[in-house]
Amino acid sequence: MAHGKKYQQAVALVDRGKAYDLATAMELLKQTTYTGFDASAEAHIRLGIDPRHADQMVRGTVVLPHGTGKKIRAIVFAQGEKAQEALRGGADEVGGEDLAKKIEAGWLDFDVALATPDMMGIVGRLGRILGRRGLMPNPKSGTITFDIERALSEVKGGRVEFKVDKAGIIHTPFGKSSFEPQQLGENLAALVDAINRARPSAAKGQYFKSLTVAATMGPGIRVDVPAVLASATA
Repeated sequence: MAHGKKYQQAVALVDRGKAYDLATAMELLKQTTYTGFDASAEAHIRLGIDPRHADQMVRGTVVLPHGTGKKIRAIVFAQGEKAQEALRGGADEVGGEDLAKKIEAGWLDFDVALATPDMMGIVGRLGRILGRRGLMPNPKSGTITFDIERALSEVKGGRVEFKVDKAGIIHTPFGKSSFEPQQLGENLAALVDAINRARPSAAKGQYFKSLTVAATMGPGIRVDVPAVLASATA
């Protein structure tokens, strides 16, 4: 596939054989953004694990200090006082059987679904619809909880979920290209620190194989992982 002139100009700014320190990488990410929209800043992290083994799966959540830059539409399956709590917490839609039927009819205009544990009898039948889109509430990601107000605050405030794919790579956004370099750096450091803390005990050898960041449609920029981890603990 032939790339356009703007992409080629962006590629020319990056030394593909170099792993950049955190601050320089974030500056480069902004310099290599050329889209006419506010591009996402994306991280691609290759891990030294074998995802075919259940005891080496890496999955978790992290609240990014500066958010994702995206307005999150969240729905909540709850009833009674918990439904009122969800409304106070800023849920875009709250319900039970009525909400389930709306989704079964084809409505999917939301980014995150949360539920209280007592509503899973209703939510469970939506597994085929929500599961294939990564929207099914899950206790491991904190989206099945009675603490709805806190969960909504985190989801709307910048919480992202990460999960290793079949190739042993985590792909996740960590902000927008309009963020300041320092904000991007602090978000990336928080993400990498969370992935480091999620290291499974069965993982042997080098855990972080590589870390590459890029703006949407932009060239990849290799980042020095030890420098990022040092920044996270500084």
